[in-house]
Amino acid sequence: MVCCFLIHTVCSVNALSAGGSRVLYSRVFGPEDNSETDPERRRLLQKERLLALARRVRTAISLHRDAAGSPCVECVLGEEAVALGEADFGVLRLGAGQPFPAEHTLLWLGVQNLAFTLVCEMHENLLLAEGTLRNLARHCMEELRLLGHGSEILLKRDRIDAMLHRYLPHGQLLFLNHRFTHILDKELSAYGNK
Repeated sequence: MVCCFLIHTVCSVNALSAGGSRVLYSRVFGPEDNSETDPERRRLLQKERLLALARRVRTAISLHRDAAGSPCVECVLGEEAVALGEADFGVLRLGAGQPFPAEHTLLWLGVQNLAFTLVCEMHENLLLAEGTLRNLARHCMEELRLLGHGSEILLKRDRIDAMLHRYLPHGQLLFLNHRFTHILDKELSAYGNK
């Protein structure tokens, strides 16, 4: 099962500190952590967990790009397919308590100045999770034009929710063949035309 999906920044944004990362979209699947009774405190704890994941992914992408000698490039609208082809990919293992109580696997895809992140349970099929992450990133980049300003993602939250509802229903990874993917793509385009 997928525990959460994030879209966040990985390159410096003018309003952020040098080591900062901004979570632009997050979706947490599964039961909530009920250890905290105050809803505001629970929301803040979840926000801190997601920021910790974003910082960890940002560090991993920076290290990957430094080792490869490829700096962070600026966003260019209309070149989504090229950006996806040059995307950095990696997998991290999250130990217990970092930031979830149990061990998890984190998959990230760095596309220019954005990162798409899936956090899965340890027993999940990583090839299936990678395919799902790449598919979600492709849809976000091509249909939602996410290479624009970050605030545009905030305005398209309902479309991202609809995409996740179809490709990750209740956080479950789906085995997809080309025909089923084509049907899902048609449903998404019909939803987008509303």
